[in-house]
Amino acid sequence: MSDSLRQLPLSLPHSAAMTRADFIVGRANQSAIALIDRYPDWPNPVALLVGPAGSGKTHLGQIWKAATGAVEIAARDLATAGLDDLVGTHPVLVEDVDGEGVSQTALFHLFNLVRERRVSALFTSRVPLQALPFDLPDLASRLRSAVPVGLLEPDDELLARVIVKLFADRQLAVDPAVIDFISHRMERSLGAANRLVELLDREALAAGRPITRHLAATVLAREAGDEPELPFDD
Repeated sequence: MSDSLRQLPLSLPHSAAMTRADFIVGRANQSAIALIDRYPDWPNPVALLVGPAGSGKTHLGQIWKAATGAVEIAARDLATAGLDDLVGTHPVLVEDVDGEGVSQTALFHLFNLVRERRVSALFTSRVPLQALPFDLPDLASRLRSAVPVGLLEPDDELLARVIVKLFADRQLAVDPAVIDFISHRMERSLGAANRLVELLDREALAAGRPITRHLAATVLAREAGDEPELPFDD
């Protein structure tokens, strides 16, 4: 299709469904969702969810927050948050403890407050416990006491089911054969699934046509570094 016939893709608003019913369980995340479902029966009041970007940590955190009434904060904001007021009688969800600009002193203070006030905390991180860039000895000791749960690389079945959900979040119904084609050829991560679904949605809108196997092949090839001509017909 010529560029003159292609539509301008608009960034249409959509929201990802983040409830417990929307969470898709597979071998990659079954230990993590089991921990969330088991609350408050945890071996330690502090838990650490570990997984790469797009692996489901945010969704799990929102499930836990909804179930517990937890307050939520990004780890980088702890230093300016007023922790004595933040940590009251409710659990605390702390996102991205591996991120830049996290105050070790503030994080240590949070651990102490959680213990003193007998509440629970759930932390998320893209890197495992031993790789967190903290050198404050007392903080390292506190982190070692947390319950670590990892999210693994998704298998084909989980990846395909997640792709269906991501399309549904955008109110798009895609042929199962196209889903199967995508899930067997894309990068093996949920983060890549999020990116690919967004690209396919934009490409289909720009071309004024549904998401087909040919369109998916074009976008996948482009992501791999090739630039094939977009086929007009399927």
